[in-house]
Amino acid sequence: MAPAASKLRAEAGLEPLPRRALSQYLRLLRLYPVLTKAATSGILSALGNFLAQLIEKKQKKENCSQKLDVSGPLRYAIYGFFFTGPLGHFFYLLMERWIPSDVPLAGIKRLLLDRLLFAPAFLSLFFLVMNFLEGQDTAAFTAKMKSGFWPALRMNWRVWTPVQFININYIPVQMQV
Repeated sequence: MAPAASKLRAEAGLEPLPRRALSQYLRLLRLYPVLTKAATSGILSALGNFLAQLIEKKQKKENCSQKLDVSGPLRYAIYGFFFTGPLGHFFYLLMERWIPSDVPLAGIKRLLLDRLLFAPAFLSLFFLVMNFLEGQDTAAFTAKMKSGFWPALRMNWRVWTPVQFININYIPVQMQV
């Protein structure tokens, strides 16, 4: 009886949920790469902000169920959807054309391009868009850039450079964000 049941399950396409979800994601990535990366980035950005708020509240020993800023995850979702996903998609495709895989030290050159050109520009855009979404004026943007840009960029380089090395050198370009 067990072999017939497993054959029926296989024929019906009843795979485990994670495998089906991954299969569906890869299908959407193939059919709608920019929209899929935008949605993924928006969701992950919002989730990241939400988790950061929870961690911060836990470190301050505050009640995590009170005073979570719902506008924070919304701002991050907007930024992820409209900027992170689409810009990342096109930047990595462009980088593939500028520095093809057969160029000597292509991985290192791509990493340097990402870390020294894209990261500072992307961080500046992040500060600008978040300033706008928070309803702040130009003076607030300027102050935030003066006080926060270099510390944020240095932290970005420390944290994301190893991740970007793996991303650029081992992840297929169609999956890079």
